[in-house]
Amino acid sequence: PRQQSESSVSQQSGKMFRAVALACAVSSAAATLELTPDTFEDQVFKSGKSAFIKFFAPWCGHCKKMKPDWDTLATEYESSDKVLIADVDCTAAGKSLCDKYGVKGFPTIKYFNPPDEEGEDYKGGRSLSDLKKFAAELGPGCSVDTMENCSDEQKAELQTYIDMSAEDRAKMLEDLKTELKTAEEKHDTLLKELQATYKESMDKVEALKEASAPKIKLLKAATPSAKKEAVKDEM
Repeated sequence: PRQQSESSVSQQSGKMFRAVALACAVSSAAATLELTPDTFEDQVFKSGKSAFIKFFAPWCGHCKKMKPDWDTLATEYESSDKVLIADVDCTAAGKSLCDKYGVKGFPTIKYFNPPDEEGEDYKGGRSLSDLKKFAAELGPGCSVDTMENCSDEQKAELQTYIDMSAEDRAKMLEDLKTELKTAEEKHDTLLKELQATYKESMDKVEALKEASAPKIKLLKAATPSAKKEAVKDEM
């Protein structure tokens, strides 16, 4: 009986060990590649892949909710030579990347199709099926090196820029970036002004409430109840 008991304990221990090992393996496999400023350029711009990137904060509830599906997607594309699925932690080493790409809420998902280095906001659904469908459609965009990916309209417009000198293209690109940056700065300034105005107005309302409360209380206290008024009239 003692030998049977020891054998049973040994079997249970073995099962427990295998279960823990399996859980660790699954957890390890589910980990999504996390990018930092040191790895972002090589992984996103120099790999030749399209990139689907989630900018997140660990404390964000929506980020936690979508993490299992995002990790599943990352696992499916782990060995892909066309699409990279990755994370950027905006509270840690990736903060400067989040600032660079204008991340203001979490999670923010962006995609980069070569040769695009600006990134575009993903505005689709957050379910695993939605993410899978979008990832499957990612690929190199329209460029001088991939004319086969251009529509006739894109080819015509692209040719206009191809015919420009490198200096003129660079200047035009810089002017557009400056215009966009100026517009964003004006928007941020307006937002801060509106927030300040809102706070000032709210402070006035709260101050008035606090100042009026004692008077309102006394005015109500000075008004006889309907029952007492009725008794007074009868007398």
